[in-house]
Amino acid sequence: MLEAQARLTQPPQGESGASAATPKTSAFTELGAGPSTAISVLTVALLLGLWYGVTAAGWIKPLFLPSPQAVWQQFYEYLTGQANDRPLWQHLLASLARVFSAFGLACLTAIPLGLAMGLSRVVRGICDPVLEFYRPLPPLSYLPLIIIWFGIDELPKVLLIYLSCFGPLAIAARSGMKRATQQQLHAAASMGASRWQLIRHVIFPAALPEIMVGMRIAIGFGWTTLVAAEMVAATLGVGQLVLNASNFLRTDIVVMGIFVIGSVAYGFDLLMRALERRWLPWKGRG
Repeated sequence: MLEAQARLTQPPQGESGASAATPKTSAFTELGAGPSTAISVLTVALLLGLWYGVTAAGWIKPLFLPSPQAVWQQFYEYLTGQANDRPLWQHLLASLARVFSAFGLACLTAIPLGLAMGLSRVVRGICDPVLEFYRPLPPLSYLPLIIIWFGIDELPKVLLIYLSCFGPLAIAARSGMKRATQQQLHAAASMGASRWQLIRHVIFPAALPEIMVGMRIAIGFGWTTLVAAEMVAATLGVGQLVLNASNFLRTDIVVMGIFVIGSVAYGFDLLMRALERRWLPWKGRG
């Protein structure tokens, strides 16, 4: 009986331990690893081809979906200053100044607050209800209140974008500081590290991957809020350009402005990814 059980538990002859293991399904050792640039380029090319084919066949009226040629023509006219409006660089510069000034201010305030919320129950008890109350609110809901309080100058525009960036950054910093393990904290404390040194050399580096993700999300929210922010008596800005064109049913200019906003936001996200790979080479490696 024992010999029969032993024969049943042995692998069949000719099979090695490696073949009995889980079969390899990918050439890469990490989940989701490998380049995807070619796939992205092919996807964009297919979408552009579909757009061109639909508009060239006349299946959709230009009022609802302008052709790529019409959008490119508007982009060229705004870029060269031939349009009956300010040049595109002036609109883009005004929007960049608003978004990145609000984003920079949010980084300077939200990240320390998020770390403080993770370190102190007093700070968490004070700030958490306010943060969780306003964070889900759409910016348009408190835009009238901001106009009443701060007028129609640049301050309400920057403040609206700042509030949209603040929540994701604070939550990312609060969540990221928990990445520091007790072993790391005890090891640093046993070497005589002070509380400030623990925060600077252990907690903040451990939280940095989460903070970088929060920065990418926050800048996306900032660009999303840009159009709402530039509704406040703005004369310059890509969001104002889109809103003004929509009032005159200039769909080609609207689509052009959407492409400009999306391209700039995507370019900044690519920059953040590159910085993340450079500054955080250990991320995702255990």
